[in-house]
Amino acid sequence: MLVVLVVVLLAAVVVLVVALTRRRGQQRPPAPQDPFRDRDADVLRGDPRTLKAGDTVEIRGRAYTVRGSLHYTEQSWGWTEHLLDDAAGGKVWLSVEEDPDLELALWHEVPPATVTPGAATVDFDGRRYTRDESGTARFTSTGTTGLAATGTARYADYAAPDGALLSFESYAGPGEADRWEVGRGERLPRAEVRVWSQGG
Repeated sequence: MLVVLVVVLLAAVVVLVVALTRRRGQQRPPAPQDPFRDRDADVLRGDPRTLKAGDTVEIRGRAYTVRGSLHYTEQSWGWTEHLLDDAAGGKVWLSVEEDPDLELALWHEVPPATVTPGAATVDFDGRRYTRDESGTARFTSTGTTGLAATGTARYADYAAPDGALLSFESYAGPGEADRWEVGRGERLPRAEVRVWSQGG
């Protein structure tokens, strides 16, 4: 009787080990990690990739609060734009993209301008910009952005030889005429951006 009990217990242990091994094998593999990612900067300065509404961002010594975020996807590629405002009510956008290195850019909205995208080069405010990329992306909106929770955006990005950026975005629905929002941007070194997460 004792031998039978031992055999039954051993069989149960074997079945349990096999089941756990199979379950581990079915778990999602870990996401790819960039071996060149600067984790020291993430620890010391906060990680811009994790920004969300309510967080605080310091750019060149000026503190902003994240009001909301737009998360864009185009095929397998994605990027995020965060609407920031400061204590005086000034508003800017911070774009965060990995292509494959982390790229940060600060954007200021330009009042309605006569310039529109489409041409290979665009002259604006004393600079000549060359088209870099354009397309259509899906977006989801979190926090306060002034846009619907989900939608589609057309975009066209231009760059000048000195590194200045010019961006056009249109959120017009089907059948509507394009209303281009224009932004003037500049690349930000990682060291000029500090993040304080509010948790949650």
